[in-house]
Amino acid sequence: MTWLVTGGAGYIGSHVVKALADGGESVVVLDDLSTGSEARIPSGVPLERGSVLDRALLDDVLNKHRVTGVVHIAAKKQVGESVEQPLFYYRENVVGLQTVLEASAAAGIKHFVFSSSAAVYGMPDVDLVTEDTPCLPMSPYGETKLAGEWMVQAVGRAHGMATACMRYFNVAGAATPELGDPGAFNLVPMVFERIDAGESPLIFGDDYPTPDGTCVRDYIHVVDIASAHVAAARKLVAAPGTHLVLNIGKGEGVSVAEMIDVIREVSGHGDIKAEVAPRRPGDPARVVAAADRIRAELGWEAGHDVRDMVESAWAGWRHRHPQG
Repeated sequence: MTWLVTGGAGYIGSHVVKALADGGESVVVLDDLSTGSEARIPSGVPLERGSVLDRALLDDVLNKHRVTGVVHIAAKKQVGESVEQPLFYYRENVVGLQTVLEASAAAGIKHFVFSSSAAVYGMPDVDLVTEDTPCLPMSPYGETKLAGEWMVQAVGRAHGMATACMRYFNVAGAATPELGDPGAFNLVPMVFERIDAGESPLIFGDDYPTPDGTCVRDYIHVVDIASAHVAAARKLVAAPGTHLVLNIGKGEGVSVAEMIDVIREVSGHGDIKAEVAPRRPGDPARVVAAADRIRAELGWEAGHDVRDMVESAWAGWRHRHPQG
């Protein structure tokens, strides 16, 4: 098997590439490096630089490297930006995926893993979010991921391609400091950024119907995200005709206040107290994954806890911000 990983130079993509390569798989990366970095790609893994919208490039890469399976991760992923630029998100995420699927079908690819998102669910009012929970995305980003799932499954059935759509929840952590999250758009790096500046971490609302009043989320280590993608890829090879839609989560809720407490302790900034700000529109009180189906289908479960995530994320942050 040779796997093409689109977006393989990004935060999540580079972890998937590492996990595949460490597991003995042959891997090639396609990335336009708009947010990724060639330095994140393991030695010996070839990089093809370019856009998933470039059909001629995709045809050439699939043929030249004799690709037999695709893991499609390349996407734009900022919810707020998607609200401001919906056409950009639909082009990059939906038309980009369409182009990858067209090239894959033409090349006879029989194994396709799609990196989706829990954003497809929107604001589910349930204790645990199962794969059968109604999908009501609340942003163009979430809509593009749901439309992507529909397209992947339809193309898979039409062209005899085994498929897996992987819905992951709140990602944090790093396999090594060099592979840490370079952005500051998720809770953990946002808190790092504020405490490094000597500012109080912000809690958006402490009056939710949860044990401590702050929002509860399912946090998953990026290493576990990567291992789940590898497990899915191998399942598709072992079971042709498979069409999976799976949550990647721990099935455990951690409140924003609890997460900030762990961050303060790990970073050595226990003296900086969190500050409560008004609620943000659209934040559900609780979003926690049901992890039963992925365990049953792939024999997979998360192997890292919250402290693992924060410690590795902090090491990555210090690697990029040594002055702190």
